[in-house]
Amino acid sequence: MNVRTLLLPLLATFVFTCLCAADDWPQWRGSNRDGVWNETGLIEEFDCSEIKHKWKAPIGSGYCGPTVADERVFVADRVVEPREIERVHCFDWQTGEKMWSHSYDCEYDGFGYRAGPRASVLIDEGRAYSLGSTDQLYCFDAAKGAVLWNLDLFAKYKIRMPNWGIAASPIVEDDLVVVQIGGTNACIVAFDKSTGEEKWTSQGDAASYSAPIIIDQAGKRVLVCATGDRLLGLDITDGKLLWEYPWAWEKWPIIISTPVLHKDLLMFCEAHKGTIILRVLQNETKVEKVWHRRRGKPEDGPALHCLNSTPMIRGEHIYGADSNGVLRCLRLDNGDQMWEDRTAVPIDKFSTIHLVINGERTWMFNERGELIIARLTPDGFDEISRAKLIEPTREQMRRPGGVTWSHPAFAYRHVFARNDKELVCADLSAEP
Repeated sequence: MNVRTLLLPLLATFVFTCLCAADDWPQWRGSNRDGVWNETGLIEEFDCSEIKHKWKAPIGSGYCGPTVADERVFVADRVVEPREIERVHCFDWQTGEKMWSHSYDCEYDGFGYRAGPRASVLIDEGRAYSLGSTDQLYCFDAAKGAVLWNLDLFAKYKIRMPNWGIAASPIVEDDLVVVQIGGTNACIVAFDKSTGEEKWTSQGDAASYSAPIIIDQAGKRVLVCATGDRLLGLDITDGKLLWEYPWAWEKWPIIISTPVLHKDLLMFCEAHKGTIILRVLQNETKVEKVWHRRRGKPEDGPALHCLNSTPMIRGEHIYGADSNGVLRCLRLDNGDQMWEDRTAVPIDKFSTIHLVINGERTWMFNERGELIIARLTPDGFDEISRAKLIEPTREQMRRPGGVTWSHPAFAYRHVFARNDKELVCADLSAEP
């Protein structure tokens, strides 16, 4: 038996193991909607100041972060010539070749921030669900792009359009796909994910921009949603209100950050109202306040007021970037600040950093298009390596120098990021 014959089975086993270990990023903030990336075998640091692209593909403007599933990359965008349309695209993850694209007319009448779709495309059981900025909910065959069903939600549910449009990414549970749209007596609506048939509507709140999550509580699956008016827990099976906590908006509804669950604690963060921690009771479907901290109250001290960024919880501490880009660490038990850092991203109004947990490290993507490998601990921000991934553009926000506000996707040991001109892919795997 020659060496080649001996090595082939080993190589096949190695390739199979790598493929099995690869993670998809099929929805907003990853597989479990928690900003956690579990893949291993990644680079320890960048080898130069700019990250080499594996491929890049031209796209239009939009806030929609890419998603990755079944060896495909999905993203939505907007173009205005010769007419205003939104588009949903699917690309081959290895080459960036466009596999399919679907467009539909979509005028942005009176919108603030007009770059394009906000909600990430969700992939589930071979279907791709796309929620447009105005009212269009599509279900596609994820492989071929065929429209399986489509709903025009505005007229039917009498949507009270948020200033920045519909933004909360859909979520799937069992046979349901659920959206937050701010309809009259239908802030949150669930549809049969196979047919588009309405299954339930719930609440009369104004819509927020915050994507819901689903948790286990007292033997139930509970949809946790920050609306424009309240923090809610709904029975996912029928939309029944299980609990609520008052969280009335100030100036205007602005909550964008996604709720974060850590053990029995729920964290919500908002640019005007700061950070609140609720305890999720397990003997009944209720919550109770643990603490709430905000700027402007001397007894609260420094506080975390997030806009586009969702904080993370690691151990007994919270890490997040506030609405000016200041990176902060707070104690989870009482909200006291441990430290702050002003180097992760230039300080500016609405300055943004997305945080993704990967083992003991955190991958940070800032609005300057930089990817940072760091360790965040109670002792401080330990920057390991930083490099430019993609150029900022000006459609998402007309700030000098532009921004990259869209959340990247991390899958197959690669990163996928977009601006208002292109979608890029870069290899983050360690060499064998």
